Amino acid sequence: MEWLHEKLKVHQRAMEFADRIYRFADALPKREGVLADQFKHAAMSMTLISVEDHGVWHPEERKEFFVTTRGSAFECAPLLDLCRERNLIDEGHFMTLKGDLEILARLLSAQIKGMGEKIEPVEQ
Repeated sequence: MEWLHEKLKVHQRAMEFADRIYRFADALPKREGVLADQFKHAAMSMTLISVEDHGVWHPEERKEFFVTTRGSAFECAPLLDLCRERNLIDEGHFMTLKGDLEILARLLSAQIKGMGEKIEPVEQ
């Protein structure tokens, strides 16, 4: 059985991004534990919140979940910048993750905008 959220491109991208962040954060030096934990939390929030919206029926409430998910994506940006400033990530990996994050933010923005135009309840 495939859940509805598994079909969403934004959820698929969020899962891929969270996996990359977990791998990166787990490889950080132990002294960067707080940074690693915060990064993993923000990335995982994107996947969990984007799924949670499928458990509600009210369109405005569903839209708010996507807004919150986009907030978690924006939370990852300064964490990524901080890793770059502290020389914890090479430039190529930084650019890849930053590009992934920008795509996610655009997908989430499109999802939010689309919900404002035509909203249908999710079938359970």
